[in-house]
Amino acid sequence: MKIQALKLFHFPGSRSARVRWALLETYGDEFELATMKLLEGEQYAADFLEMNPNHAVPVLQITWGDGSVQNMLESTAMVEWLADAFPDKQLAPAPGLSHQRADYLQMLQLGGNWMDSMLWQLRMHRDLLPESDADQRTIDRAMEKIKTEVEPQLLSRLSVSEYICGDQFSAADIVIGHNVNWARTYGMCQDDVFRSYASRLSARPAFRQAFDDVVRK
Repeated sequence: MKIQALKLFHFPGSRSARVRWALLETYGDEFELATMKLLEGEQYAADFLEMNPNHAVPVLQITWGDGSVQNMLESTAMVEWLADAFPDKQLAPAPGLSHQRADYLQMLQLGGNWMDSMLWQLRMHRDLLPESDADQRTIDRAMEKIKTEVEPQLLSRLSVSEYICGDQFSAADIVIGHNVNWARTYGMCQDDVFRSYASRLSARPAFRQAFDDVVRK
């Protein structure tokens, strides 16, 4: 089935930026970008909640060739789908029984689930919750687990190859790379290996465009 149109509901620098990056790497720039006013509560509007009851971005709205509309809500699923939908872009090993595919999916999901969940706890308790609700123990636990469990796994890979699954950039780098940059804002992933990795990713034109709306301080 062919795609008639794509629309990404987005907020700068958030998980939707990794989907924007994946779209630019695969589909190109012929999609609609709808930037949400999350700080003003636009995600709680009734029409948005009909699309995403989780009141969050991203939402990737797919209009298929037959006119039907489908909404995807999970950023890692969107990245994986786009990589598989455009195999000519070579962002993922071919589906099937292979060491490369198993390794790629493991790292994609480690970034999108395990690492992401800890970073979200930091975001919630350091930046979003009122001081009375924030829990320093949760912050400390998340940072310790990233430093002692996640960083060593990533460091061992990036010390011997340019990208997370070898010497070729893949969609796993979109998710892991976004998370590494996120972790670096909290003082983690400071090794020179991570700095070089982040530099390689940021040199990609699709990366620069995906994050061109982030205000740098």
